[in-house]
Amino acid sequence: MDVNIRYGRIEDVEALLAFWLVAAEGTDRHDDPAKVVALIERDPEAVLVAEVDGKMAGTLLAGWDGWRAHLYRLAVDPALRRRGVGTTLIRAAEERFAAFGAFRADAMVLHDNEAAHHAWGAAGYAPQPQWSRWVKPLG
Repeated sequence: MDVNIRYGRIEDVEALLAFWLVAAEGTDRHDDPAKVVALIERDPEAVLVAEVDGKMAGTLLAGWDGWRAHLYRLAVDPALRRRGVGTTLIRAAEERFAAFGAFRADAMVLHDNEAAHHAWGAAGYAPQPQWSRWVKPLG
């Protein structure tokens, strides 16, 4: 299967939101178009989109804050899972981060998302037991 990776564009925002409803594990995030637009405007290469036969097959947010490399929203079309789409996205993100001189990337993975655990593990990622994510809702 031929997987093409490109950067997300402003005109993709509605399609990204719709894709995440089908392909991404549920979260407590409140996605809205303005937030996705703001991400693309701030970092035009942060939204990675995988296409197969010209159709959206997967996404990965590859955020670089100048200090650390963060991976979010790995989502693959359920009909195309276990066919290399996620692996291709992760590799593209790692290449992006290597160009910045990043020495490590972290991935946000839900505890109960067993399918994601397998995908991330196959790519060489593992949970860090000494860390816990602390959050505070803002508003």
